[in-house]
Amino acid sequence: MPESSGRTVYFEHTVIGAYLRCAAICAETGTEVVVMGPAHTALPDLERLARRKLERRLMQDTGEGS
Repeated sequence: MPESSGRTVYFEHTVIGAYLRCAAICAETGTEVVVMGPAHTALPDLERLARRKLERRLMQDTGEGS
């Protein structure tokens, strides 16, 4: 979420073999999205991607992304 959105986002990281799973969870709505990448990917890169995916999902859920 953009920093100005005021939403708290939690991240969960799990290594699965050669992959890194990054889940982003909106504290307000409980909405969760997941992205995956190579295990050696920098955490901030996956977190940024997950945050953008979560932002898009929340916009779609409110009808703003149509």
